Amino acid sequence: MTARIPADHLPPGAVSRAGPWAVGNRDGEHFAVSRRCRHQLADLSEGRIDEHGCLVCPWHQSAYDVETGAMVRGPRGFLGYHGRVPGYEQLVLALGRVARLRVRRTRRDGSDVVVEDRRA
Repeated sequence: MTARIPADHLPPGAVSRAGPWAVGNRDGEHFAVSRRCRHQLADLSEGRIDEHGCLVCPWHQSAYDVETGAMVRGPRGFLGYHGRVPGYEQLVLALGRVARLRVRRTRRDGSDVVVEDRRA
């Protein structure tokens, strides 16, 4: 099943949901990664793009490289707590570098952004 989203729903800096994908616009380039954070499964389509072009989780601010799917910054909290958790953050970060998000190519099809069925 091909996922698609209208391109006008993705202005620069935006992230949105397209089926099982978090699709975003990083400085005019579209990307698609799997939607579930490796920390506590938050919906990454509700996240944001930071100043480094990484996708940031809306719950505990883990950050992902959208080209590789690797977690590049660990979580800032656990469950309802939003603060530093030394040791735990490094453990989740190590896991997130191994258990990466799935990454897919995107393309424009008329006024839509389409998530390719094959891996990037």
